[in-house]
Amino acid sequence: AQTKFNYLTPSNDLSDFQFVTIPENLQESVLEDLGPGRFLIKLASECYVSFKECLGQFLLSINEDIACVIYDEFMYFVEAAVKEFKLPNVILSTTSATSFVCRSVMCKLYAKDGLAPLKGREEEIVPELDPIRYKDLPTSVFAPVESSVELFEKTCCKGTASCMIINTARCLEISSLDWLQQELGIPVYPIGPLHLAADSASNTSLLEENKSCIEWLNKRKP
Repeated sequence: AQTKFNYLTPSNDLSDFQFVTIPENLQESVLEDLGPGRFLIKLASECYVSFKECLGQFLLSINEDIACVIYDEFMYFVEAAVKEFKLPNVILSTTSATSFVCRSVMCKLYAKDGLAPLKGREEEIVPELDPIRYKDLPTSVFAPVESSVELFEKTCCKGTASCMIINTARCLEISSLDWLQQELGIPVYPIGPLHLAADSASNTSLLEENKSCIEWLNKRKP
């Protein structure tokens, strides 16, 4: 299931999949007005009812049980819908494990006493997250701090998920994967890097990709 935003047109390589568009009434101008962070929150609230109806119709049309529902962490409204149908569900995180960890830590720091104590400590290492520094936390990537934290709280909540599959390799992010495993209390399976299996002609990102570092990397020795 997908929305009309950055719609992925099925290719011959995806002939085994059935694509369904979730009805919603948001205009593209809303993304420009709200910014990605607030827009994702609004999109989730718009899609919940429609997705639940689509899922209900799909369940009526098949004669077999669903093994599980896999949903992107930023489509967190899916978890609430599948819970009503008592379906097993799995979180798919297409970001790195360290990115997920940073969002979780950001929420904890904000809940404790806001982010005021972080001023002047930007270069300090976040306890137990070496080498992550306070300035590495996503304090203002997509939206004001409050909106970012609201979004992060929703995307970092495991809900009723039985496990998480994540776009990384264990050899690259051992400490972050171990942190997530302990924090979430569910199995975390690294299945990346996913870009190796992606169609290079397809781009479903809401943000313009910055590839300026590739030329620099290509000049470096392995």
